[in-house]
Amino acid sequence: MKMTAGRTFLLWLLAMLAGAAIVWNTRFTADMSFFLPSHPTAEQQVLVDQLKEGVVSRLLMLAIEGGEAEQRAALSRDLRGRLAKMPEFVSVQNGEAGSQEADRAFLFKHRYLLSPAISQERFTVAGLKAAIANSIDLLASPAGMMLKPMLARDPTGELIELISGLNAGAQPNSRNGVWASRDGERAMLLVQTQALGSDTDGQEAAINRLRSEFAASAEAAGITNAKLQLSGPGLFAVNSRATIKDEVSRLSLISSIAIIAVLLFVYRSFRLLGLGLLPVVSGALGGVVAVSLAYGSVFGITVGFGAALIGESVDYSIYYFVQSGKTGLAGWRERFWPTIRLGVLTSVCGFGALLFSGFPGLAQLGLYALSGVITAAVVTRFVLPQLSGKHLKMRDLAPLGRQLEKVIPAIHCLRWPVIALALAAATTLFIQRGELWNPELSALSPITQADQNIDMALRADIGAPDSRYLVVINAADREAALQAAEKTGAQLDQLVRQGLIGGYDSPARFLPSQATQAARRASLPAEADLRRHLQAAQQDSPLAAKKLDPFIADIASARHLPTLERATLDNTSLALAVDSLLLQHGESWSVLLPLRPGEQAIDVPALKAALAGTGALFIDMSVEFNKLYNDYLHEATLLSLAGLLAIVALLAVTLRSPRRLAAILLPLVLAVVIVIAGLHLLGERLHLLHLIGMLLIVAVGSNYALFFDRPSLDHHLDPETLASMLIANVTTVIGFGTLALSSVPVLHAVGVTVGPGAMLALLLSAIFVPRETAA
Repeated sequence: MKMTAGRTFLLWLLAMLAGAAIVWNTRFTADMSFFLPSHPTAEQQVLVDQLKEGVVSRLLMLAIEGGEAEQRAALSRDLRGRLAKMPEFVSVQNGEAGSQEADRAFLFKHRYLLSPAISQERFTVAGLKAAIANSIDLLASPAGMMLKPMLARDPTGELIELISGLNAGAQPNSRNGVWASRDGERAMLLVQTQALGSDTDGQEAAINRLRSEFAASAEAAGITNAKLQLSGPGLFAVNSRATIKDEVSRLSLISSIAIIAVLLFVYRSFRLLGLGLLPVVSGALGGVVAVSLAYGSVFGITVGFGAALIGESVDYSIYYFVQSGKTGLAGWRERFWPTIRLGVLTSVCGFGALLFSGFPGLAQLGLYALSGVITAAVVTRFVLPQLSGKHLKMRDLAPLGRQLEKVIPAIHCLRWPVIALALAAATTLFIQRGELWNPELSALSPITQADQNIDMALRADIGAPDSRYLVVINAADREAALQAAEKTGAQLDQLVRQGLIGGYDSPARFLPSQATQAARRASLPAEADLRRHLQAAQQDSPLAAKKLDPFIADIASARHLPTLERATLDNTSLALAVDSLLLQHGESWSVLLPLRPGEQAIDVPALKAALAGTGALFIDMSVEFNKLYNDYLHEATLLSLAGLLAIVALLAVTLRSPRRLAAILLPLVLAVVIVIAGLHLLGERLHLLHLIGMLLIVAVGSNYALFFDRPSLDHHLDPETLASMLIANVTTVIGFGTLALSSVPVLHAVGVTVGPGAMLALLLSAIFVPRETAA
């Protein structure tokens, strides 16, 4: 049955409506998972878990500026009180005495289940004598003021031991009873959100609530110049999403307006303009549908890449309208469609190589572009001819083509200068190859330098630990995880005593395993035995045994205390410490033990030797981030080479002529070399998206080189073909070049590489075109 224009349009419309329904139910994301590996190593899995679900990803650091120190302190207390009542926040800390008292009261009550010093030897005559003597000596130290009121109840100093562990590492300054910055000009708070770090919507809601409560608190206090400064992973995710959304909308609008303006100037017909945009709309929708069906969600950066796809998708309709205007539909299908189809296939090879990336962002970009290009080409081939009719009233572009015919022979003289320029560029790249690439994963991050500086300042003020070095332990359940943490902690204690590390944090410090608690409880002596041992131990002590009845009573009470559970820690800041280090993943558990350096850097080889055979995994976070990026770069190199080889193989099989193949590839290779050298000389440090951009130059630029390839004089380039190539190149350069305006590094890199690269590919193809072809 012959297809009519009405039926063709109806089928197209139904397909678009079905695609729109899928897009309507698609989840669009802009979180950090774009940059995370889909198949991480054990070490990288720790990074992924921390960024998505770890407590660290749910922490926000707050700094209050403005007013006097007393006003800032009052504002800090009021804000803490407001936020602590809200379900969006799990924990709010500001160093208030009341919150610290709750921690101390908990530690004091459960000190005999928590203190690592508790053992049967601790309550022998010798053990009691040594411990009490040490406590008496501490009375003369700064800790004596806290110890003296509790000496009768805690003569062995268990609370002091626990608090020293609680205060290990850097601590925030305190002014007027709350945390303050190092210079005392800001009040500091630490907030844990209920929403996971991967829940950007939840993080945004929590941040908005936090800001509104701060505004209400400042207004109630009458502090007109009060300011709130925030930082943390949640804020980074929210800001990144907002940036990507704004960039995608802005760049798509700029690209669309510019391309529509070009097409209107060329077509001088709103009907042709509308028809010409059908492949663009179809390709963009098809790309989103394919990604949604394959991955379940679409990254915002992937949609941003669609701004570039607009430029290439519209090329096919340009070729059709301009070229078929002279030859008719049958002539266009016979003469031009095979070349366009081959160009589409080269783009498919280039984009298709990205599908095999273990970097989800690249894989989505590849699938989006691949699906979009194929959809646009299919619509151009089968839908446009039906809708546009047999007789196109197209503006005559032959005069433009004839001007180009005159230009091409004139620029042939640039061949040797271009080759010399390319050789100089290649030499520069080789000599300065060590300075070309940015070695940091942060090169891909949309987080601004200003936000990074604020984060560093707040971390220093609040005393956030440097978690570069981690020991990670995996176990089947929480009890096994805590027991493993205690076992590994014993190894780390030896390294602390040897000065190889400064210290470490462990959830077992405040939530010991049930086995350890049971052992400590069993170590507590009966009342009669304790009295007898105290009497002997205190014969020559200034602290008489008869004054220690409260101590004896507390020991008796501790023997009947219930075993500590995670819920026991609620309403204390210790819960946050435990939750950040003890993580559940489905039915399994893992423990993080952050290491602190001492006076010297951590001795990594000695640390690894000490942990050998324990099942614990040592992770250098800095090394792992760099390794992650290097893995991406290595993979992108292999994929780019694979895509290039696929393009070369496709062209070789199709052209069946080494000379023609070399003639097509030469301008593309020269364009890549010149563009990369130019970016380097302009101070642009390359990363993996620049590498992908090189591949896209070849994939996109091959479309122009193929039109210049003609095996005989019977197929010389006519003016209409030259005009269509120039117009298509302009729209492609607009589509990709617009991305260069983006502040998102991933989009910017593609734009500054492919935009000028596509333009150079056309120019160099014209320069190196065989003279008989251009005749």
